[in-house]
Amino acid sequence: MSDFFNTHKQAIIYALLVIGVVLFLRFLTKILHNWLERRSLKKHPNEIPSTIHLTQKILNALWVVLGVMALAFIFIDKEQYKVATQNFYLVLYLGIVAVVTLVAVSLVQTWFKRNIRERTENDLDTTSYKFLRYIAIFGVYFFGALLILVAFESMRTFAATALGGAGVLAVIAGVASQEALSNLVGGLFIIAFKPFKLGDVIKIDELMVGTVSDITLRHTIIRNFENKMIVIPNAIINKEKLINYDLGERMCCQWIEVGISYDSDIDLAKHIMREECEEHPYTMDNRTELDKYNSENKVIVRVINLDDSAVTIRAWAWAANFNDAFTMKCDLYESIKKRFDKEGIEIAFPHRTIVFKNNNSNNIPND
Repeated sequence: MSDFFNTHKQAIIYALLVIGVVLFLRFLTKILHNWLERRSLKKHPNEIPSTIHLTQKILNALWVVLGVMALAFIFIDKEQYKVATQNFYLVLYLGIVAVVTLVAVSLVQTWFKRNIRERTENDLDTTSYKFLRYIAIFGVYFFGALLILVAFESMRTFAATALGGAGVLAVIAGVASQEALSNLVGGLFIIAFKPFKLGDVIKIDELMVGTVSDITLRHTIIRNFENKMIVIPNAIINKEKLINYDLGERMCCQWIEVGISYDSDIDLAKHIMREECEEHPYTMDNRTELDKYNSENKVIVRVINLDDSAVTIRAWAWAANFNDAFTMKCDLYESIKKRFDKEGIEIAFPHRTIVFKNNNSNNIPND
């Protein structure tokens, strides 16, 4: 046993030293973790310090990997020391960059999360913060990836060029597709000019109506009234003509159109429609003071068209917002139909008059 120790004394001492350094580094990591955790909980008692936990796990794994690589020096030839040393420092560099990148991403997410929560509690718009969060996280990952590429000689020129000012945009333009870039630029335009924001009710067409729930680097997500998510690329939604029911004044004018037959009493039909609209609880009074002074009707009802089979009557009813307007429209169609049936007003339906001509029997050939 003593001969074995004397023969491998240097290697054994080296291995014990490596193991001791690894254990010491893990111990320091634990002390640093506990100190940072206490500070975080003291400052933000309701938040779990996930960034600090993640950092501890990554560092502990890094120390173990480096320790194993250091122990491997015992079993390799001296000719391979140079390559092994380069690999050791490469892993150390990549590990540090990975730790810094992941910690930076976690810190960015935490910062945006806190600000978004505070603005939500104060009932402020969070659209810009949520969109900028995606850009900031992408930027951190992109910069970290470039630092990793610097470690490889074959990619060093590419990374150095990308790290220089306008080189970042050149790399993005070269790597990303035209569609991806157009979506990114479309998202930036949406955030800059604010045609809509998170929580707004928008309408692109009859099938795409809902509440904006998220705006990412690539697409905008709308939650429709069936609770389904509609994903629209930013490049497309940026070109479309849309209706924003929450932009500016939220009061909404809802058209109530009904077609009655030509034999029905138009004045009675208009009176019924006006009465039903004015009695609905969601109907808002949008008259000016002058209109009230002149005793103008709360709801305007007019004949707007004489169709082939119907006289179309429209009522202009105002509601506080789009949701109330939709509910009011559904209720009024039902109540107006019931009143029309009760008062003898016929709802028009398409019909045709067919005229048969009597042919001269003499012109009919005989069999």
